[in-house]
Amino acid sequence: MDKDLGRLLYDYLLETGMSEGIAAYVNLLVLLVVVLILVTFLDILIWKILRGLSVRLARKSKNNFDNFLVAHRVPRYVAHMVPLTILLEFVPVAFADFDYAEGIALKAIKILYVFLTLIIFRKFFQSVNGYLKTLPKFRDKPIDSYVQVFMIFAWIVGILTIFAIVTETTVWKFFTALGAASAVILLIFKDSILGLVASIQVTINDMVRIGDWITFEKYGADGDVIEISLATVKVQNFDMTTTTIPTYALISDSFKNWRSMQASGGRRIKRSLIIRQKSIRFLSSDESERLKKIQLVEAYIASRNEQINNYNESNQINKELLVNGRNLTNFGLFRKYVTNYLESHSAINKGMTLMVRQLQPTPQGIPLEVYAFSSDKRWENYEYVMADIFDHLLAALPYFSLEVFELPVSLEPTQGK
Repeated sequence: MDKDLGRLLYDYLLETGMSEGIAAYVNLLVLLVVVLILVTFLDILIWKILRGLSVRLARKSKNNFDNFLVAHRVPRYVAHMVPLTILLEFVPVAFADFDYAEGIALKAIKILYVFLTLIIFRKFFQSVNGYLKTLPKFRDKPIDSYVQVFMIFAWIVGILTIFAIVTETTVWKFFTALGAASAVILLIFKDSILGLVASIQVTINDMVRIGDWITFEKYGADGDVIEISLATVKVQNFDMTTTTIPTYALISDSFKNWRSMQASGGRRIKRSLIIRQKSIRFLSSDESERLKKIQLVEAYIASRNEQINNYNESNQINKELLVNGRNLTNFGLFRKYVTNYLESHSAINKGMTLMVRQLQPTPQGIPLEVYAFSSDKRWENYEYVMADIFDHLLAALPYFSLEVFELPVSLEPTQGK
């Protein structure tokens, strides 16, 4: 813009007899008022034009990305760029007689320009983040982490640019100086760098997604992942509390992800009954006949007794003592009963592992472990199924003359003397 054009009022004021100093200040004030009015008018006009175009494009567009741009007011901030550009061109004209003030005004406008650019970048990335989360392919991906990384780099460049503007040096000199300050920068952004590396590894290895149920005992987390950011992972626990976990802890520590269970055909039941060893014994013929009344093992007892009798007779086993030869035990028969009971249970997934196994004896007794999978994976239903199974098994134990281990409890209160 021609500086002589900005001095027309100044020259006129001098012709009226006004002093040069007062004429210069009056000229500056009038020019600033006129330009501010013009800039404000252009800002509103450009905003209305961009808003109208944005709304029309949003209605005609097949995707909703432009809806997010409008929602995050990206066109509104872009509209501010034109008035700032006009101000940059106008400052040398308005401050023609004030060199020092001109330098300060130019620096202030350039700094505003940098901040406005950063805000536009942030709003744009927020729009991209919101749009990608509506797509099934990216809904469970840690997009927030990458947005934060881009913004960190943008702010670094922006701050360096502001320093360059204030000190009137080139940006490249600041980038060159970063080599000497790299140790300090690494220390300041240690968590961010670790989080960035962790986010990349988590994404590539598909370790955690938004919506996954994870259990992280070290941090007391047991619930659904609701947010994965650059530095932290937020988990909403089942008691509706929120636990924050450092992102890099997902690759440095051990945690449990229940996604595979939720994607499978069932939820695992793995629980044991501790049987008293003294209650385990051989079954006599009379007891075997009596237990045939239990339908789930009736066929098994008949078949097994026939095999045992044939073996004992062919080997001339002396059965005056039950310990001789082959025999049924109440523990083994109960184990078969549990297996048949689980196989006939409607809530157990028969297509997955189903096993009843005897574990190594302990000082408390012999664990009889049930290993099966509930067809219903919903937590409350799963707990109901498991409780229903073990309620039945505990009630069935006395029929097999078996006992569950319990710590002895005194029934008589201590009498005071």
